[in-house]
Amino acid sequence: MIEQLSLFIIHLIQTTGYLGIFVLMTLESALIPIPSEVTMPFSGFLASQDELSFILIVLTGAFGNLVGSLIGYYIGYFLEENIIFSLVKKYGKFLLITEHDYVQSTRWFNKYGNAVVFFSRLIPGVRTFISLPAGLAEMNIWKFSIYTFLGSLAWSIFLTYIGFYLGSRWKDLEGYFRKFEVLIVVLLIFAVLIYINHKLKIIKFRK
Repeated sequence: MIEQLSLFIIHLIQTTGYLGIFVLMTLESALIPIPSEVTMPFSGFLASQDELSFILIVLTGAFGNLVGSLIGYYIGYFLEENIIFSLVKKYGKFLLITEHDYVQSTRWFNKYGNAVVFFSRLIPGVRTFISLPAGLAEMNIWKFSIYTFLGSLAWSIFLTYIGFYLGSRWKDLEGYFRKFEVLIVVLLIFAVLIYINHKLKIIKFRK
Protein backbone atom coordinates (compact mmCIF):
# COMPACT_ATOMS: atom_id res chain seq x y z
CA MET A 1 0.00 0.00 0.00
CA ILE A 2 2.82 2.42 0.90
CA GLU A 3 4.57 1.66 -2.37
CA GLN A 4 1.39 2.29 -4.36
CA LEU A 5 0.79 5.53 -2.48
CA SER A 6 4.35 6.67 -3.23
CA LEU A 7 3.85 5.92 -6.93
CA PHE A 8 0.59 7.90 -6.89
CA ILE A 9 2.33 10.88 -5.26
CA ILE A 10 5.18 10.80 -7.78
CA HIS A 11 2.80 10.54 -10.74
CA LEU A 12 0.59 13.38 -9.49
CA ILE A 13 3.53 15.75 -8.99
CA GLN A 14 5.04 14.84 -12.36
CA THR A 15 1.77 15.57 -14.17
CA THR A 16 0.44 18.58 -12.24
CA GLY A 17 3.53 20.18 -10.67
CA TYR A 18 2.86 22.76 -7.96
CA LEU A 19 -0.87 22.03 -7.92
CA GLY A 20 -0.13 18.42 -7.04
CA ILE A 21 2.22 19.47 -4.25
CA PHE A 22 -0.42 21.83 -2.84
CA VAL A 23 -3.17 19.20 -2.95
CA LEU A 24 -0.99 16.50 -1.37
CA MET A 25 0.25 18.72 1.46
CA THR A 26 -3.27 20.00 2.09
CA LEU A 27 -4.62 16.47 2.35
CA GLU A 28 -1.80 15.45 4.71
CA SER A 29 -2.65 18.24 7.17
CA ALA A 30 -6.38 17.55 6.76
CA LEU A 31 -5.92 14.14 8.45
CA ILE A 32 -5.45 12.17 5.21
CA PRO A 33 -2.40 9.84 5.37
CA ILE A 34 -0.33 11.38 2.57
CA PRO A 35 3.36 11.28 3.64
CA SER A 36 5.12 14.60 3.16
CA GLU A 37 8.33 12.55 3.50
CA VAL A 38 7.62 11.44 -0.08
CA THR A 39 5.95 14.55 -1.50
CA MET A 40 8.58 17.14 -0.62
CA PRO A 41 11.82 15.18 -1.18
CA PHE A 42 10.62 14.07 -4.62
CA SER A 43 9.74 17.67 -5.40
CA GLY A 44 13.21 18.65 -4.20
CA PHE A 45 14.66 16.11 -6.58
CA LEU A 46 12.73 17.72 -9.44
CA ALA A 47 14.15 21.08 -8.36
CA SER A 48 17.65 19.60 -8.62
CA GLN A 49 16.78 18.72 -12.22
CA ASP A 50 15.58 22.31 -12.87
CA GLU A 51 12.04 21.05 -13.49
CA LEU A 52 10.56 23.00 -10.57
CA SER A 53 11.60 26.00 -8.48
CA PHE A 54 12.97 25.22 -5.00
CA ILE A 55 11.41 28.34 -3.47
CA LEU A 56 7.99 27.75 -5.06
CA ILE A 57 8.04 24.12 -3.89
CA VAL A 58 8.68 25.20 -0.30
CA LEU A 59 6.02 27.93 -0.32
CA THR A 60 3.46 25.67 -2.02
CA GLY A 61 4.07 22.93 0.55
CA ALA A 62 3.82 25.33 3.49
CA PHE A 63 0.61 26.96 2.25
CA GLY A 64 -0.87 23.54 1.51
CA ASN A 65 -0.13 22.47 5.09
CA LEU A 66 -1.73 25.67 6.37
CA VAL A 67 -4.95 25.13 4.43
CA GLY A 68 -5.18 21.49 5.52
CA SER A 69 -4.44 22.44 9.13
CA LEU A 70 -7.23 25.02 9.10
CA ILE A 71 -9.62 22.28 7.98
CA GLY A 72 -8.47 20.14 10.92
CA TYR A 73 -8.71 23.15 13.26
CA TYR A 74 -12.33 23.85 12.36
CA ILE A 75 -13.26 20.19 12.68
CA GLY A 76 -12.01 20.40 16.25
CA TYR A 77 -13.61 23.82 16.74
CA PHE A 78 -17.14 22.84 15.71
CA LEU A 79 -17.29 19.26 17.02
CA GLU A 80 -17.27 18.13 20.64
CA GLU A 81 -14.31 16.11 21.88
CA ASN A 82 -16.31 12.95 22.59
CA ILE A 83 -17.67 13.02 19.02
CA ILE A 84 -14.18 13.41 17.54
CA PHE A 85 -12.81 10.61 19.70
CA SER A 86 -15.66 8.27 18.72
CA LEU A 87 -15.09 9.09 15.02
CA VAL A 88 -11.37 8.39 15.37
CA LYS A 89 -12.13 5.14 17.16
CA LYS A 90 -14.65 4.04 14.54
CA TYR A 91 -13.19 5.32 11.26
CA GLY A 92 -9.58 6.19 12.08
CA LYS A 93 -8.24 2.89 10.78
CA PHE A 94 -9.35 3.83 7.27
CA LEU A 95 -7.18 6.98 7.44
CA LEU A 96 -4.35 5.34 9.39
CA ILE A 97 -5.29 7.41 12.45
CA THR A 98 -5.10 5.66 15.80
CA GLU A 99 -6.62 6.62 19.14
CA HIS A 100 -3.07 6.82 20.48
CA ASP A 101 -2.14 9.43 17.85
CA TYR A 102 -5.11 11.58 18.79
CA VAL A 103 -4.58 11.25 22.54
CA GLN A 104 -0.87 11.99 22.20
CA SER A 105 -1.53 15.13 20.16
CA THR A 106 -4.09 16.32 22.72
CA ARG A 107 -1.69 15.72 25.61
CA TRP A 108 1.06 17.60 23.82
CA PHE A 109 -1.19 20.60 23.25
CA ASN A 110 -2.57 20.62 26.79
CA LYS A 111 0.91 20.28 28.28
CA TYR A 112 2.91 22.70 26.16
CA GLY A 113 0.25 25.13 24.96
CA ASN A 114 0.25 27.19 21.78
CA ALA A 115 3.99 26.79 21.14
CA VAL A 116 3.52 23.10 20.38
CA VAL A 117 1.60 24.03 17.23
CA PHE A 118 4.90 25.26 15.79
CA PHE A 119 7.18 22.52 17.11
CA SER A 120 4.76 19.70 16.29
CA ARG A 121 5.02 20.54 12.58
CA LEU A 122 8.52 19.08 12.72
CA ILE A 123 7.46 15.81 14.34
CA PRO A 124 6.30 12.90 12.15
CA GLY A 125 2.91 11.58 13.27
CA VAL A 126 1.96 14.30 15.74
CA ARG A 127 2.16 17.06 13.12
CA THR A 128 -0.87 15.70 11.29
CA PHE A 129 -3.23 15.70 14.28
CA ILE A 130 -2.26 18.73 16.37
CA SER A 131 -4.88 20.88 14.63
CA LEU A 132 -7.74 18.98 16.28
CA PRO A 133 -6.86 19.80 19.91
CA ALA A 134 -5.98 23.37 18.87
CA GLY A 135 -9.50 23.73 17.46
CA LEU A 136 -11.06 22.09 20.51
CA ALA A 137 -9.21 24.55 22.75
CA GLU A 138 -10.39 27.42 20.50
CA MET A 139 -6.83 28.67 20.10
CA ASN A 140 -6.62 32.12 18.55
CA ILE A 141 -6.94 31.51 14.81
CA TRP A 142 -4.28 34.07 13.87
CA LYS A 143 -1.72 32.61 16.26
CA PHE A 144 -2.60 29.13 15.05
CA SER A 145 -2.15 30.17 11.42
CA ILE A 146 1.18 31.92 12.04
CA TYR A 147 2.66 29.08 14.12
CA THR A 148 1.38 26.51 11.65
CA PHE A 149 2.77 28.30 8.61
CA LEU A 150 6.20 28.90 10.18
CA GLY A 151 6.50 25.30 11.38
CA SER A 152 5.31 23.98 8.02
CA LEU A 153 7.73 26.29 6.22
CA ALA A 154 10.66 24.92 8.23
CA TRP A 155 9.52 21.34 7.56
CA SER A 156 9.09 22.01 3.85
CA ILE A 157 12.53 23.60 3.56
CA PHE A 158 14.11 20.68 5.39
CA LEU A 159 12.49 17.94 3.30
CA THR A 160 12.85 19.76 0.00
CA TYR A 161 16.53 20.50 0.61
CA ILE A 162 17.26 16.86 1.43
CA GLY A 163 15.52 15.76 -1.77
CA PHE A 164 17.47 18.41 -3.67
CA TYR A 165 20.75 17.30 -2.05
CA LEU A 166 20.20 13.58 -2.51
CA GLY A 167 19.03 13.94 -6.10
CA SER A 168 17.96 10.60 -7.57
CA ARG A 169 18.68 8.97 -4.18
CA TRP A 170 15.85 10.95 -2.52
CA LYS A 171 14.06 7.69 -1.57
CA ASP A 172 16.86 6.97 0.90
CA LEU A 173 15.25 9.60 3.12
CA GLU A 174 12.48 7.23 4.21
CA GLY A 175 14.91 4.86 5.88
CA TYR A 176 16.66 7.69 7.71
CA PHE A 177 13.38 9.05 9.05
CA ARG A 178 12.35 5.69 10.46
CA LYS A 179 15.76 5.22 12.06
CA PHE A 180 16.02 8.63 13.67
CA GLU A 181 12.37 9.44 14.37
CA VAL A 182 12.79 8.89 18.13
CA LEU A 183 15.85 11.14 18.20
CA ILE A 184 13.96 13.86 16.33
CA VAL A 185 11.10 13.70 18.84
CA VAL A 186 13.46 13.83 21.85
CA LEU A 187 15.35 16.83 20.47
CA LEU A 188 12.15 18.72 19.70
CA ILE A 189 10.70 18.00 23.15
CA PHE A 190 13.93 19.39 24.59
CA ALA A 191 13.56 22.50 22.42
CA VAL A 192 9.96 22.98 23.60
CA LEU A 193 11.02 22.69 27.25
CA ILE A 194 13.75 25.29 26.75
CA TYR A 195 11.22 27.62 25.11
CA ILE A 196 8.72 27.20 27.96
CA ASN A 197 11.42 27.67 30.60
CA HIS A 198 12.50 30.88 28.87
CA LYS A 199 8.92 32.19 28.82
CA LEU A 200 8.41 31.37 32.51
CA LYS A 201 11.59 33.26 33.41
CA ILE A 202 10.34 36.31 31.50
CA ILE A 203 6.97 36.18 33.28
CA LYS A 204 8.66 35.78 36.67
CA PHE A 205 10.99 38.72 35.96
CA ARG A 206 8.07 40.97 34.98
CA LYS A 207 6.28 40.14 38.23
